[in-house]
Amino acid sequence: MNISNNLARLHPSLPALVLMMLLTLAPLQAAENVKPFILAASLAGDDIAPVVASTRAKLGSAGFQIVGQYAPYPGAEIIVFTRADLRKAAIRSERGGYGATLRAAITANQGMLELAYTNPVYWANAYRMSDNLDTIAAELKTALGFQQSFGTGENSYSSDDMRDYHYTFMMEYFDDPSILAWYDNHQQAVQAVEENLAQQVSASEKVYQLDLGKDSKGQSMTVFGVGLGGENDDDCSSDAYIMGKIDKSSPRHTAHLPYEILVYGNQVEALYGRFRIAISWPHLPMMASETGATFLSIMCAPGAIENSLTRIAGGDTDKQATDK
Repeated sequence: MNISNNLARLHPSLPALVLMMLLTLAPLQAAENVKPFILAASLAGDDIAPVVASTRAKLGSAGFQIVGQYAPYPGAEIIVFTRADLRKAAIRSERGGYGATLRAAITANQGMLELAYTNPVYWANAYRMSDNLDTIAAELKTALGFQQSFGTGENSYSSDDMRDYHYTFMMEYFDDPSILAWYDNHQQAVQAVEENLAQQVSASEKVYQLDLGKDSKGQSMTVFGVGLGGENDDDCSSDAYIMGKIDKSSPRHTAHLPYEILVYGNQVEALYGRFRIAISWPHLPMMASETGATFLSIMCAPGAIENSLTRIAGGDTDKQATDK
């Protein structure tokens, strides 16, 4: 069937250029939208512990391994998990270590307990992985449940959109990470991060560590999940500070945490805050909202996070400031 001829017969007055635009836009309109989080259940009550236990059990029954658990502030618990097929997808992808884990969060919110988890398809594309993780997404839906996907407000994003996502002009993409430190070899870099996390440098907490092997470019990858507690009440790198400023909608975006540090070859890197935060809140306004949740309200956070992660990596924060 010649679609353009049929369209011309139906709309003889339409210029050829308009017809071509219709043909070009049709596939985009059919593309499935993706969102960063999935609400699995909303339960009455205020006791998080039983929901955490049941979530861990359900993940285990579905073949996932729990690699870490993190309570960033009262009323929130995050479970980090992985599986062999997820790790294989990570090493088949350049810098795929960021996508080697998924996160489930239980959050007390307005008298309810929300069980939500990261949408594998969204994050696989945001991290430019070679696998779309559809199978894992379907299995998580069965294991944990599904009420709705959420996290983009009124904005719509396709998988293709997420592969080239950045928040706005002059802000970072996935392949613009912060280089935190350099070492002579991979093991030296891993050891430095391990030692600094053990000493809780920058009020940090090690949530997990995964040694993954080499990625598609032949670079060794070890990924750490890092909780940031903040060294004082004014430390805007802290998880509680940032979430208190911008996580005000329902359902909550608690599964945004924790941040990742990736030892990639002999360098230590992290996704820059203006990218890593934005992919969890791609709809967050820059300057004004009804709740006060804006990027302007956490303007200090990306640099503060980078400084904290640099200290954990054993890097030079003065050099970071100079390089900016």
